[in-house]
Amino acid sequence: MVESVPNVSEGRDLRVVDRIGQAVRRSGARLLDVHRDPDHHRSVYTLVGDPDIVVAGIVSMVETAIEAIDIGRHRGEHPRIGAVDVIPFVPLGDASIDTCVSAARRAGEAIGGRFAVPVYLYEAAASRPERRNLADVRRGGLARLAERIGSADGRPDFGPPQLHPRAGATSVGARRVLVAYNVNLESDDLAAAKSIAAAVRASNGGLPGVKALGVRLHSRGLAQVTMNLTDVAATSVPAAFARVCEEAARRGVGVLESEIVGLAPRSALGGASTESLRLTRPVEDVVLEDRIASP
Repeated sequence: MVESVPNVSEGRDLRVVDRIGQAVRRSGARLLDVHRDPDHHRSVYTLVGDPDIVVAGIVSMVETAIEAIDIGRHRGEHPRIGAVDVIPFVPLGDASIDTCVSAARRAGEAIGGRFAVPVYLYEAAASRPERRNLADVRRGGLARLAERIGSADGRPDFGPPQLHPRAGATSVGARRVLVAYNVNLESDDLAAAKSIAAAVRASNGGLPGVKALGVRLHSRGLAQVTMNLTDVAATSVPAAFARVCEEAARRGVGVLESEIVGLAPRSALGGASTESLRLTRPVEDVVLEDRIASP
């Protein structure tokens, strides 16, 4: 069994979000969760199954997203380069990372060939070392990608060397489990959120395996520290929450709540409760293993 957690650049139109989910289900892949965020203008789908079935689900999702989303009109807080912005494949159980690399490359080839969407392979599936880091692939957004896509350095792994007029481009990769985790502050102070994010991210000497940004949630009048925990053995969800609370207190800012985007392995939660993490949904609803085991 493998997992895929595609991020789609639509978080406001529920009809489109549901339509894309139905495309996944029709493919035979099992859709475990959909997390929709109107401020990030992004939805995160969690699907699992046999690699071939998951690849089919991803291809079906991309086809539907191209019809429904125009990335040129998209405005949201989260960095992105495409209608289906990023598609990671993740090994579960006895599946290997090589299995996911193969699945990622098959999905990328199908997306590039069938839909003329440029595809960039990243992490374990990357064809070039400078593309392993997703942030490097996506750096500068669509505008910068449009400038370099025709060059030798910017040429995609699959698909044409030009952006799709509606879908932009997409990144497809293979990686280990990570947890997307957000902490909302009791403030709309964007500078404070950015400062906290800088303090906790690994690249600045903060928590190991943590990538972080500070953003504003305009619909709620709040600032948010949005994180990817890429090594949950090194930094668990409770550890990340505690550090953000500590940094917020130093700046005289309170912490309102936190949220798991999609699902998380039980080990990443470290036995924490809904209350201790101030989660926006019950902790039992976000455990990956439980959702797979449920009928």
